[in-house]
Amino acid sequence: MLRFHWFLPTTGDGHDVRSAITTTDAFRPADRAASLAYLTQVGRAAEQAGFEAALTPVGAGCPDPWIVCAALAQHTERLKLLVAFRTGYALPTLLAQQAQSFQEISGGRLLLNVVTGGDPVEQRAYGDFLDHDARYARTGEFLHVLRRSWAGTPFDHHGEHYQVERGGLARPLDPAPTLYFGGASPAAEQVAARHADVVLMWGEPPHAVAERVARLRALAGPLGRELRYGLRVHVIARDTAAEAWTVADRLLAGMDPARVEAAQRRFARYDSVGQRRMVDLHAGSTRDLEIHPGLWAGVGLVREGAGTALVGSYAEVAALLGEYAEAGVSEFVLSGWPHLEEAYRVGEYVLPRLAPVPSP
Repeated sequence: MLRFHWFLPTTGDGHDVRSAITTTDAFRPADRAASLAYLTQVGRAAEQAGFEAALTPVGAGCPDPWIVCAALAQHTERLKLLVAFRTGYALPTLLAQQAQSFQEISGGRLLLNVVTGGDPVEQRAYGDFLDHDARYARTGEFLHVLRRSWAGTPFDHHGEHYQVERGGLARPLDPAPTLYFGGASPAAEQVAARHADVVLMWGEPPHAVAERVARLRALAGPLGRELRYGLRVHVIARDTAAEAWTVADRLLAGMDPARVEAAQRRFARYDSVGQRRMVDLHAGSTRDLEIHPGLWAGVGLVREGAGTALVGSYAEVAALLGEYAEAGVSEFVLSGWPHLEEAYRVGEYVLPRLAPVPSP
């Protein structure tokens, strides 16, 4: 069946496209500060609107997602918290203990989003000097040790990046969090095939997503693994397509050319293949941004990561989500500005139009 998740705007919220992980992009302060009170409103709205979980970003410019989500868990009832974390910034044995604690205080509502990192400048600021492929090799070893830690049986591990003697939790972690994983490079896809539960992709056209799903299935199959596939994308849905595109035009008009130029310079230094694929969809230009019927690349002019939005009437957006489901996607992490109102709008007018689709 299809699963739908929402997004927590921990760098602030408002009626304009904002960065998800930095607060230093020469943009005015958020209309709505990301206080615990406001994030609680967003989380409760997502819960009431029918979303299963909420993704929280990780990065130098946003608050620590573990702390934010641990607090938010006390103010929500059913909503699962999809906590993003960077491999390499903590030992996998410690993260196993953090996950155990989170499951205990939240009633088993933890999911994990594995982030390897794509901005070399930010990585070095944290003290991480590994190159792109070496980071993914470390991620693979990290996830191997993490799962062994969750098993509740003492183990030894002697690898390239981690050394463990008689490590692991005293008892099996139940439930163990689902591992969501992002990355579009060959190195990333090899790690995903071996260790991920759900591969998260950004909103490229459906045919491109189908190609990636086919490639990942071919990698995971010989390993005896069956992955699930998710899509991280924004939504601009209204009663009519004309109304939705008017909103998109307003968002574009709010992107100062100097800010677009600064964002594109920042993205150019990334070694993330996924980020490069997002940039290639618009090439820094404000023209021809509808790259597939109903798929708008304007978000990626100023926002890192997920840079596209589904734009149209409620029925059109639901139909486009159906196209992605046919391409093999069974989970969607959606968002829109402001996140509070849009959680209700998407939950009330888009999600009911989607009949459950069996996972492939």
